[in-house]
Amino acid sequence: MAEQESLEFGKADFVLMDQVTMEDFMENLKLRFEKGRIYTYIGEVVVSVNPYRQMELYGKDTIEQYRGRELYERPPHLYAVADAAYKAMKRRAKDTCIVISGESGAGKTEASKYIMQYIAAITNPTQRAEVERVKNVLLKSNCVLEAFGNAKTNRNDNSSRFGKYMDINFDFKGDPTGGHINNYLLEKSRILQQQPGERNFHAFYQLLLGASDASLDALYLSRDPEAYRFTKEGAGNNCLGGDRANHKAVRDAMKVIGFSPEEMDSVYKILAAILHLGNVRFVATEDAMKTENEELVSRLAELTSTDAEELLNTLLHRTVAAGGGEVIRKAHSSNEASYARDACAKAFYERLFCWIVARINKVIEVKNYDARLHGKNTVIGVLDIYGFEIFDTNSFEQFCINYCNEKLQQLFIELILRQEQAEYQREGIEWQHIEYFNNQIIVDLVEESHKGIIAILDEACLTAGKVTDALFLESMNSRLRKHPHYTSRKVDPTDKSMEFGRDFRIKHYAGDVTYSVEGFLDKNKDTLFQDFKRLMYNSADPVLREMWPEGKQSITEVTKRPLTAATLFKNSIVALVENLASKEPYYVRCIKPNDQKSPHLFDEERCRHQVSYLGLLENVRVRRAGFAYRQPYERFLLRYKMTCEYTWPNHLMATDREATQALMEQHGFQDDVAYGNTKIFIRTPQTLFCLEEARAQLIPIIVLLLQKAWRGALARKRCRYLRAVYTIMSYFKRYKVKSYLLELVQRFQAVRSMADYGKSVEWPEPPAVLAQFQANSKLIFRRWRARQIVNNIPPSDMEQIKAKVAALDVLQGLRKDWGCGRNWGGNYLVSVDENPVMAGQFAKRVEALKEKVHFRSVLFSCHVRKINHCNKSTDRALLITDRHLYKMEPRKQYRVMASVPLKMVTGVSVTSGLDQLVVFHMQNCHGLVVCLHKTRPADDNRVGELVGVLVDHFRR
Repeated sequence: MAEQESLEFGKADFVLMDQVTMEDFMENLKLRFEKGRIYTYIGEVVVSVNPYRQMELYGKDTIEQYRGRELYERPPHLYAVADAAYKAMKRRAKDTCIVISGESGAGKTEASKYIMQYIAAITNPTQRAEVERVKNVLLKSNCVLEAFGNAKTNRNDNSSRFGKYMDINFDFKGDPTGGHINNYLLEKSRILQQQPGERNFHAFYQLLLGASDASLDALYLSRDPEAYRFTKEGAGNNCLGGDRANHKAVRDAMKVIGFSPEEMDSVYKILAAILHLGNVRFVATEDAMKTENEELVSRLAELTSTDAEELLNTLLHRTVAAGGGEVIRKAHSSNEASYARDACAKAFYERLFCWIVARINKVIEVKNYDARLHGKNTVIGVLDIYGFEIFDTNSFEQFCINYCNEKLQQLFIELILRQEQAEYQREGIEWQHIEYFNNQIIVDLVEESHKGIIAILDEACLTAGKVTDALFLESMNSRLRKHPHYTSRKVDPTDKSMEFGRDFRIKHYAGDVTYSVEGFLDKNKDTLFQDFKRLMYNSADPVLREMWPEGKQSITEVTKRPLTAATLFKNSIVALVENLASKEPYYVRCIKPNDQKSPHLFDEERCRHQVSYLGLLENVRVRRAGFAYRQPYERFLLRYKMTCEYTWPNHLMATDREATQALMEQHGFQDDVAYGNTKIFIRTPQTLFCLEEARAQLIPIIVLLLQKAWRGALARKRCRYLRAVYTIMSYFKRYKVKSYLLELVQRFQAVRSMADYGKSVEWPEPPAVLAQFQANSKLIFRRWRARQIVNNIPPSDMEQIKAKVAALDVLQGLRKDWGCGRNWGGNYLVSVDENPVMAGQFAKRVEALKEKVHFRSVLFSCHVRKINHCNKSTDRALLITDRHLYKMEPRKQYRVMASVPLKMVTGVSVTSGLDQLVVFHMQNCHGLVVCLHKTRPADDNRVGELVGVLVDHFRR
């Protein structure tokens, strides 16, 4: 059963109605339509009501809700029946078919599109290119076939004027590999004339209103449909924007399918030729017939790639074989020429449509398929065919369409009954006879050999001499007058609703239909003179030549009489029914809620009539057959086991059947069920609703229990996960630390023997936890390395090293060149190299000062140029001891000119340049500004040495 919806939406399955009556059926159908529930089940049959509006029932999200689900798991939908057919095909390798039926405007074409879209969406998960190509062609073919096979009618803006059966082939993986399309009974009479308010086929208006100006000029067409006889009647019903957009969509679809540019040009040339052909008029002269506008004939010849003179002769004459190989050309009368022109126009369009279908089939046919290599090839068939039609005037087309529906209704009832009987036999349930109307008697009335209407019609068409439609009706009256489903005015003179000599009536399963015999003979003969066939076969256009293969026959060649239109249609329908009977069928029954195309109006009488002729009530009775519901034990328990203590959460009995019996007995429903071999059968819907109610009360409790258990399971899983994570992290950290330390030892184990004591060794990247450890290690290593370097320095150089370190601390980054790379002499003036003339005198002066003030050592001495506050410079000598700073006169044996205790020096200033300017800052007196000079060598920079010596001295 379908997923339970609220009762405010009615019953989701008509099988669950309390009473199987037409009133209850209509009440439930109306309620669901008004609530926006356009789909309802009858078991596995989907009843679809056209909503006449866009509904949020389709798309990727909805497709995912139905993918792989059973019919009863989700609310009724086209996707559900499409998925059921696909699963039956894939799981059981069973050919299936989906039969979509209903009258014009009930939504059959849209239903077939949604089914195709669903199958395309759920197949080819691996995105194989060839499968995607097949899917695209199958989907795009709908667009092209709608343009050339659909038309606007008073009942439907996009009415299919042909029947379509599409086989989709699948490989063993369930992916589409190809397909085949069969078309049935194109309504070619629509080319010539349409009912008021209706249009010709869409393709004409799309060409006239959607093609470019250049294209129309090339085809000698104008943009006005009223300019052409075949489109004039429907010219006031155009939708410019829609036709223009659809024309582009059709051309794009033809490109995707694989039509070449030349083929597309030929298609639109043929459409243009048909329009021009309708405008050809004939006038009688004293000598013979001729056309009003010979330029129009020339255009026709150009569009059909034929000779203009031959085309004109074909329009005005016909060739007859007189016997003995003699050929006679016979001129047409005005009526004969008009008939031949119209017959040619109809044949043109019919053959164009059949060529398009064949061209699509050539693209989508299964290629290079070997069952031994690729597995079994299975099929899903989709039948979208015209529904039962009752018009004010019903002719040959309605007769054929209604015969088709009689055959399909017969198949529908037979298959449903056969399925039900087979299921009862499998399950060991006693079958009870079901009363239903068997329409075999009506089918026989139409198709029975030598006695049926088609046989009588063919006989009339084959009779020599002048045979009229009235004589055909007379023949039917004499031979069928006693048939309970046939009548006419002559058979029943009291029935004045039929016109004498014109009308007859058939009592179809869907209701009584009155047919007019006018045109029956002509439409059944479907006469087209051989001259047209030979002319088109000899066309330079390969597409046209392909459409008329019989044109290659000679006029004198004796051929077998072709089958009539009715016999051809009967044979195709018989073959279709046999094909459908060999497959597992699924049904979509479409209902039109009103004739006003309103989304809010539900015409009860109109819908009641459709429910009646679709046999939906009989379908419910057959499906019920004493039992409203049946389900395999396993699935039944899966849904209702929580309502019984013996089956929840899992039963311990030997079989699912025993568990199901225990469940039903606990609820007290044992007298309302029957137990089959694999299924339980429930008689009344009330039992099922009680089970659903009990289940609905328990579901929230079970959900809470499951949520609690699931949340606990998730929490425990997360806890285990975190524990594992931290354990792994711990071991990994240890591994990283150990690896780092081993790497560190390996890199630094030989640094003692290196010349640079490991300065060139690169430190490894530490783990985050050892970043501080590495920083400390680097500090320790640098100290160790410094200690190693210091230990190797001679004691005599230590004072110089200490001074250089002090200078580095205060001058690094402030003065580029401070002499760190040279040997520092300190007391330069005692050096003969520095002071060759006065070195001895300076030494004596230093000794005298040492005896006088008792200093321990000379820190620095050098010649300087003193600069006073008047910016005057004088050469002097500078001597710095550990106690005083002396300014001396070199020219007077280094006599001391000024002495400043070293502790009075508060600071020294130097520049950042290369000059040797030094400023000594003193306490309580002016500073001393000097510039070191007369150095050896001349560019020897001693400012850094002076600063380093003083800083080192003051730091001690």
